[in-house]
Amino acid sequence: MGDLWVFGYGSLMWRPGFAFEERVKARLGGFHRSLCIYSHVHRGTPERPGLVFGLDRGGSCIGMGFRVAEAKREEVIAYLRERELPTSVYKETTLPIRLEDGRPVRALAYIVDRGHTQYAGRLDVDTAARLVAGGHGQSGPNVDYVRSAHEEIRRLGLTDRWLGEVVARL
Repeated sequence: MGDLWVFGYGSLMWRPGFAFEERVKARLGGFHRSLCIYSHVHRGTPERPGLVFGLDRGGSCIGMGFRVAEAKREEVIAYLRERELPTSVYKETTLPIRLEDGRPVRALAYIVDRGHTQYAGRLDVDTAARLVAGGHGQSGPNVDYVRSAHEEIRRLGLTDRWLGEVVARL
């Protein structure tokens, strides 16, 4: 089957948690990064949800492509399923991405299921900031996750005004 490519757009960008051979800035078309998922496990609880990123339809998203050696393929997929699919709010799929150097590859990605009860949709800045400020789950405070994502997005040379406004309110 060959090497595996994984597309990271949230915490996978700065904390992939798996061995990889190559890490390259990449663009995914047809989906955008959105703080649109109520987190009931990693950054919140069902009683006090946090917010995490999902790939929602429309636009495009710049993130990271990770090339995983074929020998580690099944191990990494199992790890990602455990990490990304504690609930069924994400759909695992393979999508075309374009690496920064122009190479087109197909990558494993996790897109949001808009029909899932954890799908928050588009929230206003104040609501998002309130949820993030109050969220804490198995992986720690939601505030840490959102600030880290904002920093990584800025390191990539990108600006997300809406996310910047959420972070400013934290």
